[in-house]
Amino acid sequence: AWSIERPPGDTAGCTFCHTSSEERCSTCHQRHQFDPAVARRSEQCKTCHWGKDHRDWEAYDIGLHGVVYQVNKNDPKNFDFSKKLADADYVGPTCQYCHMRGGHHNVQRFTTVYTSMGMSMADRGAPIWNEKRDRWASVCDDCHSPRFGRENLQAMDEAVKDAGLKYRETFKVAEDLLLDGVLDPMPKDLCPDWSGQHLWSLKIGAYHDGEAYGGKTGESGEFRMSNVTDVERLCFESVGYFQTYIFKGMAHGSWNDATYSDGSFGMDRWLVNVKQNASRARRLAAIEKKVGINWVPESFWKTGEWLDELTGPYIVKNHPGKTIFDLCPDPGWLDTHHAPAE
Repeated sequence: AWSIERPPGDTAGCTFCHTSSEERCSTCHQRHQFDPAVARRSEQCKTCHWGKDHRDWEAYDIGLHGVVYQVNKNDPKNFDFSKKLADADYVGPTCQYCHMRGGHHNVQRFTTVYTSMGMSMADRGAPIWNEKRDRWASVCDDCHSPRFGRENLQAMDEAVKDAGLKYRETFKVAEDLLLDGVLDPMPKDLCPDWSGQHLWSLKIGAYHDGEAYGGKTGESGEFRMSNVTDVERLCFESVGYFQTYIFKGMAHGSWNDATYSDGSFGMDRWLVNVKQNASRARRLAAIEKKVGINWVPESFWKTGEWLDELTGPYIVKNHPGKTIFDLCPDPGWLDTHHAPAE
């Protein structure tokens, strides 16, 4: 959705991985060379699997397993990449060893992407995840005791659960600002989101009832990374970046990512910033009310040379009264309007 919203030149990094590279053999096997021994090296995943909201490479590289790989990868006695993955006897795991175990090319079987990359408030120990957890633990069992993998998964769940508590507190501060009408600017004062609506950006899914969030009851907002209040941006980064660092860090044995490198400590910092912003906004609103100032948000929130290039304004201008969901009657994964609350 973030890529759809913006001009093509603004999201070259998104489209490179999610269109030109996705599901092509040459993405991992390197066109012209096509050497399996190259495709078995962890660096082959690095082009796409790194960055703020999917910090896979960083978590692996500075984690326990990544360090073992980096200091031993050039020694064929420790990492013989001429062998098939099914026959690999490395001294430490590569990305491929765990996520493509035995050479299986359906990476989803051993992927960490479940319950929205650790961002959703789900019980990852629930029965629905048992099969995937058993599969994960079976990979750990190749080198560790049967108890080890499950204990680490439990530790990851506890870390994500603590992060969820922190985010809910961050979200509640922002939500109260909106409901009290002191969020500056309010959703109605912004240019429309990528779908052509003026819903609050943090009202994701059919979680909230009431038109105070903009739109109709049951409609969904869309995460915005730009042109929103600083409070909303901080909330987005808290869950979209820092909570992801925690999840990825714990999954890959990278304690630095999970705690120090903008993981749990980052969520602490953003929670403080949101509280500070909220405190100032309320004090300012009280002063304005006392002296009779009727504040009107600046027009640059609604229009501008760059803003006018976005999808939302285009839809409003060319298809009045419509949203992208009306224009795409079968939007598939884009259909967040009718997402079940669970």
